[in-house]
Amino acid sequence: MGAGGFPNFPEIRLPKLNPQIIILAIVGIVILLGLFTSFYTVAPDEVGVIQRFGKYIGTSDQGLHFKLPFFIDNVTNVKTTFVYKHEFGFRTARAGVESEFITTGEGLDSERLSLTGDLNVVVVEWVMQYTIIDAYKYLFKVRDPEGTVRAASETAIKEVIGDYTVDEVITTEREEVAAKAKLSTQALLDNYEIGINVVDVKLRNVNPPTREVQDAFEEVNRAEQRRDELINNAEAEYNATIPRARGQAQQRIEQAIGTKQARINVAQGEADQFNQVRAEYNKARDITRQRLYLETWGEILPKLGRKIIVDGDLRGLVQLLNLQAAANQGGEQ
Repeated sequence: MGAGGFPNFPEIRLPKLNPQIIILAIVGIVILLGLFTSFYTVAPDEVGVIQRFGKYIGTSDQGLHFKLPFFIDNVTNVKTTFVYKHEFGFRTARAGVESEFITTGEGLDSERLSLTGDLNVVVVEWVMQYTIIDAYKYLFKVRDPEGTVRAASETAIKEVIGDYTVDEVITTEREEVAAKAKLSTQALLDNYEIGINVVDVKLRNVNPPTREVQDAFEEVNRAEQRRDELINNAEAEYNATIPRARGQAQQRIEQAIGTKQARINVAQGEADQFNQVRAEYNKARDITRQRLYLETWGEILPKLGRKIIVDGDLRGLVQLLNLQAAANQGGEQ
C-alpha cells in the first residue's frame, strides 16, 4: 500500500512517437480528404447545383466533375426528369394491386373540404404531378418549395371549385375543374418563380360530406349514367332504323314510278290501238260494224250452250224434235 492507503500501480510509459510519422499521417489524411471531396457525379436524370461558400456559382450536367475540396464547393443534385407527386385529402398507406389509403388524420380534413359556388361543401381528393425544370429557382427562390407547391395546389383547387355548383363538381364538370386547377396552380407557381412545371392535376374522388348525401349523389350519378346509356342506345337504333326506312321509302317510290310508267305505256298502247281501229272503222263503217257484230256473237254464242233456232212459220217440225232431251243436254252443258 502506498501513502494514504492507495495501492501502488505499475508505471505506464508511452512510446515516443516520431514527429515525422505524425506529420506524414496528417498529410495523408488531408490528401485523402481532399481527393474524397474533390469529385462528384451527376446522374443522367439530374443536374448538379454548385455552391461555393454557400453562394450559387452554376450548374453541371451528368457525368463525373471536379470541385474545390474540403467542402469549399458543395453540390446538390436535383432530379429534373422525375415526376413528383403530391396527394391531397388522402395518403397512400400501401400501394399495390389492392392499395390502402388514409382519409382521416392531421391536416387531411382541411384539405378535403371545399366550398362550391352554391354554398355547398364537398369532399375533394386529388393528385398533383410536377417536374422541376429550373433547379436554381427550386432551391433558392423559395424557402420551402414542397410546402409552397402544396399550398399553391390547394389554393387553386378550392378557388376553381368555388366557381361551380355542387352538382357540376360531382358529376359533369370534373374534368374541366381539374384542367382549370392545373392552369391556376401553374400560374401561382410561376408567380413564385419556383421553377416547377405542373404535369397534371387529377380529381380522385369528389363526394358530398355526409354518407347519406353521398349515397344520394351516387344514385343520381347512376341514374344519369343510365340516362346517357339509354340516349346512346336510342341514337344507335335511330341511326340504324332511319336510313333503312329511308332506303325502303326510296325503293317504294321508285317502284311506284316504274308502275306508273308501265301503266302509262299500257294505256298509251291501248289508246293507239283504239285509234288505229277507229281509223279503219272510219274507212269502211258498214263492213267494220258487220265484222264487229259477227265477232261479238262469235264470242257470245259458245257461252250460251246448245241452241235450236227454227222458223216460226214452220208447222209439224216440233214433233220431230226431242226438245226435252235437247233441253236436258243444254242444261248439263
